[in-house]
Parts: sequence; structure tokens; C-alpha cells
Amino acid sequence: MNKKFLTKRLLVFIGITLGVSLVISGCSVSSKKDSAQVSNGQAVASANKTKNEKNISGGRNTAIVQAAKKVGPAVVGITNKAFVRDFFNRVQLTERGTGSGVIYSKDGLIATNNHVVAGAQEIVVSLPNGKTYPGRVLGADEATDLAVVKIDVKEPLTVAEFGDSDDIMVGEPAIAIGNPLGLEFQGSVTAGVISALNRSIDLGERKFKLIQTDAAINPGNSGGALVNADGQVIGINSAKVAVSGVEGIGFAIPINEAKPILAELESKGRIARPFIGASLIDKEVANKYGINVDLHGGLYVMKLSPGGPAWRAGIRTNDIITKYDGKQVTTVADLRDMINASGIGASVTVTILRGDEEIDKYVTLTEIPEQ
Repeated sequence: MNKKFLTKRLLVFIGITLGVSLVISGCSVSSKKDSAQVSNGQAVASANKTKNEKNISGGRNTAIVQAAKKVGPAVVGITNKAFVRDFFNRVQLTERGTGSGVIYSKDGLIATNNHVVAGAQEIVVSLPNGKTYPGRVLGADEATDLAVVKIDVKEPLTVAEFGDSDDIMVGEPAIAIGNPLGLEFQGSVTAGVISALNRSIDLGERKFKLIQTDAAINPGNSGGALVNADGQVIGINSAKVAVSGVEGIGFAIPINEAKPILAELESKGRIARPFIGASLIDKEVANKYGINVDLHGGLYVMKLSPGGPAWRAGIRTNDIITKYDGKQVTTVADLRDMINASGIGASVTVTILRGDEEIDKYVTLTEIPEQ
């Protein structure tokens, strides 16, 4: 399976579970029932723990068991609620679905995916002990699919330990912890191995470098923890390949990539990024939509932000960007990476083709506006 095959909508964010039916999603059952079931499950688990752990053998008390015990109490359920109109045009606050999150601070900070909390008017966080708390989104970033949720609690919280995702190896154990199919299956643990590292996946204008694993990841696992055998979180579960006949290909955002983003979302509420101020298309998009233009291996300028960096530098619609600081550009995702690497305030040379003339334009990158 090549990268081009993956990008044709086969890679999907696993998202929050949607309340369509009991077969598809446990979150179609009311929150109160879910909480009761989780609470009862916790009581049973506690009783079994007291009864069985005294005589457990070394063969059963594996690294996976230990990792699940260590991180499981730090993985929460996140229910996304939003106002929708019903059949009678009445506005009601309705559950849109449930995802997962990882507590990483005693102050109640929770790492999750942006698509778990996107569009929510209300967030409900369900702890493994059955208690629920209102949550608020401190910051979210669509480009990296990460978000930070905060809960205010007086009780002590179990905090997950972040590991080093740059130090993991292909073939080592990988444990996914989350809430597949809703809160009825809260705290589910699946195990596999690290299948590959630094998988570069393009989705539209975004490029992701992800950890690939064969640990089962299902709808509702979004925002949950990918854990190593030492009980350290090495990734935030985010996506899977969803196509008939394909199993065991899931992806997680490496925790080393996530940590600085989570810190900035916590403190600023958003990620400040540089931008060039141009809407661009590459050869693949042009072919897809039947746009008949010779790109000469570059990017076609469809639209410009008035007063933006490209506009001020003299770039205009119908120009073709062929090089960025002397490097050939062929995809929008590659150009985005180059711009991000340059940083806000950087002055760069953008080579354009206008008619038959190749021209260098000097662009000063600015911070992308919030809207």
C-alpha cells in the first residue's frame, strides 16, 4: 500500500464515537447509565484486584498488565455536547459522541485530539472511577489534531508519565488504552507492537509524522494513550486506515511532537504559525478537479490574502510558485513544512513563474491570523 493510496480517504481520523445505534456506539445509551455501568465495573475490578493479586503468577503479571495498571487510571472519557435542532426545530443540547483523553497534570490538564472536542458547546469528562466533571477547552489545534481540556477537581488525580517517543523501536510492545465505542467500554486495553516509525501521511494540505501500530484502535479511542511496556505514554492515538480488508494499521501522534504543542495550547490557547497568505493547488489537486493548467512542477496561486505576505511581495493570482528559498516545491504539504521551519518573521525568497518569466520575490512571513 503506497502513500498515494493512503491519501485517497482511506486514512481517517478515528474520531469520537457517534450515537447512531447500540451496534455502532455505546454512547447512544444515556450518560447516567454509562456512568453507572462504569462505576459498577470499577467496584467489581477493585474486588477482583484484592482477591486475585495476592497469588498472581509472574507469567500473568506481564509488562502489559503493569502498564495498564499504571496508565489506565489516567485515561478519561470525553463527551462532546452541542446544540442541535430536532425534528420540531427545537434547539437541544445533544451528545455528539465520546472520545478519550490522557491526564498529564495534577492540575487537571488533559491531552486529547482536536476532533474529539471540535464544535462542542459543553464538555463532560468521565474519570475511570465513575465520577464526571465539566471540562473546558483551553486550546485546540486543527493542524496537529491536538487539544487541551481542563477540569477543576479537588480529589487527587492519577497522572500519566510521558515517555520518549524518539527512543522507541520497531517491534517493541505497544499498548492502546481508551474508550472504543463509548463509555460502556471505558478503559479498554489492546496490545500489539510498534509497526513503524515516522510514517509521513499527507491529508490535504497537512502532513503528519506518526507512529504506526497494530494495537487495535477503534472509534472512541481518539485522544487515548499509546503506552510502552514501561507504562509511559509514547503517543496520542489519532487515526487508523479504514478500508475493507485492512486491519491492524493504526496511528498515534508521537508524544515528543505533542508535548510542546500541548504546552503552547495550555498557555496561549492556540499555536502561532507563520503563513505566506496564498491559497495554492498542486498537480494532484489540479488533476482531481480537472483544472487545466501547466504547473511546471510548481504550485498554482488560486487566491491571495489581501495585504498578506505574498501580496505585499508582489505575488499575484495565476502565478506559479516553483521554488522556496532555492528548493523546488511540488506539493502544498511540502511548502507548508518549509514555511513552518522558517518561522514567523523570516525573510525568504519565493521563485515564481509568470508567463515565461521566472522572477524572485522576497517574502517576509507573518503570524497566521486567528481566523
